[in-house]
Amino acid sequence: MASYNIALNFEDGVTRLVTCKAGEKVLDAAFRAKINLPMDCSDGVCGTCKCRAESGLYDLGDDYIEDALSVDEKKNGLVLTCQMVPESDCVIAVPATSVACKTEQGRFTATVSKIEQHNDAAIVLELDVDATAPQFLPGQYVNIDVPGSGQHRSYSFSSAPGESKISFLIKRITGGVMSTWLDSTQPNNKLELTGPFGSFYLRAVERPLLLLAGGTGLAPFLSMLEVLARTNSQQKVHLIYGVTRDLDLVQVEAIEAYMARLPNFSYATVVAEADSNHPRKGWVTQHMPPEALNDGDVDVYLCGPPPMVDAVRKHFDDNGVKPNSFHYEKFTPNATSRTP
Repeated sequence: MASYNIALNFEDGVTRLVTCKAGEKVLDAAFRAKINLPMDCSDGVCGTCKCRAESGLYDLGDDYIEDALSVDEKKNGLVLTCQMVPESDCVIAVPATSVACKTEQGRFTATVSKIEQHNDAAIVLELDVDATAPQFLPGQYVNIDVPGSGQHRSYSFSSAPGESKISFLIKRITGGVMSTWLDSTQPNNKLELTGPFGSFYLRAVERPLLLLAGGTGLAPFLSMLEVLARTNSQQKVHLIYGVTRDLDLVQVEAIEAYMARLPNFSYATVVAEADSNHPRKGWVTQHMPPEALNDGDVDVYLCGPPPMVDAVRKHFDDNGVKPNSFHYEKFTPNATSRTP
């Protein structure tokens, strides 16, 4: 019989995936996985278990009262998990922390299989997961413990969910904790990872997408593009990839390969350095074609360093650009600041 993967996204950025059996309610599936979602009556009367379904198909039946879930709330994607029976994989935003729901952060071990240097700009790290392949939403990140340092660093997956081989695009930092460790490590060394985390992930694709990447902020978009290609998405997708120097342009071949796999995909690279010979110089905001904004009927995803994120937000405000949805994530070289 069919079963579905249900991603539960908690307020503190923790994500847990549970399997919902055919005909099973989300609340029951969560309890079976030892996750205590908010609830009181479990009969569709109190509304305590109200969450937001961000994607997926489901049936709410009619065994609940309107005081618990109004018609307007239902139209806006709110659900009662005590009544919600999934009919596909779903993503649910839970208005509580993972701690309040007594769920633990996922933790797993992986083995270094490949380390690929990209000039002095970035490092591609590939890992083989030692046990069950991690489930995450394309765009999310994990914390990787740096052996011997007592510290961890946060990196977005650049690979697709559910694979036993996972990859990350890591900015090279001279003297950085992770960069230094990667310079001295060898294949077959072990790493401990915690996650997934983050509210920056690909939502249901119902309109054109504009993807804006800065530097190694390209990583989550590689994960998204792979998922879009595998699901044969027909929506228009335009990626603008901005960097400081020519040498910072990495994995362009991987981007180019999606031209053959996604029929409505296009991309542009932009270099900020004034003495670059790149055909497009400046900032991503200077190379944002009007058609990519589709008169506002577009979902925008932005991942890059804080100045880039702030500049794009200001550009939108100054020019009256109001996309259907705007999801962004800031990162700094030594830590990751996650902003919805």
